Amino acid sequence: MPLWHIYHPAEVYTEQDKQDLAAEITEIYTRVGLPAFYVVVQFHEMPASTMFVSGKPATDTVRVVVKHLARHLDDPERRKRMTEYIDGVLRPYTGDRGLHWEFHIEDTPRDQWMIAGFWPPAAGSDAEKAWAQANRAMPY
Repeated sequence: MPLWHIYHPAEVYTEQDKQDLAAEITEIYTRVGLPAFYVVVQFHEMPASTMFVSGKPATDTVRVVVKHLARHLDDPERRKRMTEYIDGVLRPYTGDRGLHWEFHIEDTPRDQWMIAGFWPPAAGSDAEKAWAQANRAMPY
C-alpha cells in the first residue's frame, strides 16, 4: 500500500483540496494496477508553533512522508521518474501556493504488511487484480 502522511499548516487546505489531492495520489497507483483501497492519505494539520525548521516556527512548510509497501522500484531511473512525478503532483498544492515543500519516499518490506488479516497477493497476480476489481481485501 502507499501510505502518505501530509503534514501542513493549519487551514492551508480546504476539504475540497484534500479530496482532490487524495484523488490525484490514488490515481498515481491505480493507473499501474494497484487496488484503490491500498492508497491511504492522511492529512496532519499542524497548528502554529508545532512545526519547526532550522529551530524556528515554520508556518509555510508542507512535509510529506510517502511509504511504499506494495511496490518498490529498484531501477534508479524509474525511482527518479517516480520522485519527479510525485513532485509534480504536489507542486500545485505547495509551491504554486507559495508554500515550502519537502518529501521523501520509504520502501517498507512487503513481508511486514498485512491488510485485514490477509497477506497481500503477489504484485500483478490474478488475486491482486480481483482485489482491485472488488476494491477490498478478500480470501484468495
